[in-house]
Parts: sequence; structure tokens; C-alpha cells
Amino acid sequence: MRLDKFLKVSRIIKRRSVAKEIADQGRILINDRPAKSSSQVVAGDTLTIKFGNKTETVKVNQIVETTKKSEAESMYKIIDETYAENFD
Repeated sequence: MRLDKFLKVSRIIKRRSVAKEIADQGRILINDRPAKSSSQVVAGDTLTIKFGNKTETVKVNQIVETTKKSEAESMYKIIDETYAENFD
């Protein structure tokens, strides 16, 4: 499955156009390699996604073409979540 579609279906990113834009800016890594929006994602891959202040690392558990909101979280497991700055 394409990276941008996986991010949308799994609801990590809500819109496919936003997922495509982030990937094409070089802010997503698949198994520590830069990824484009058209890169293929398979079960077992590790995705590192850089959102503004937050960096999230997830492991892909399964690939499903369509899913309900309640089942979307079963597609991945969050491994790490770090923040560049702490605003406490």
C-alpha cells in the first residue's frame, strides 16, 4: 500500500493530501530511509514521522484497504513519541 494511503486509512494523518505533502517534504522515514508519498508500506515496517514539534515512531502491524475508526489503531503500534521542546 502507498505510504500516503496507509497514513490516511490508519488515521495517523487525517487527510491523504496532508500525508502526501509531509512525505514529499522528507519528514517521513521508512526503516530509517527517506520516503516519498508513493513509497510502498508493508507489515513489519517502522515509520518515523516528524510533525512540527513531535516525532512519532510507529511499527506497521497490518495493511487493510479500508477500516472503521475503532479498528484503525490495530494497523500500527506506537513505539516512541518524543517532543523537541517541552512547554511546561
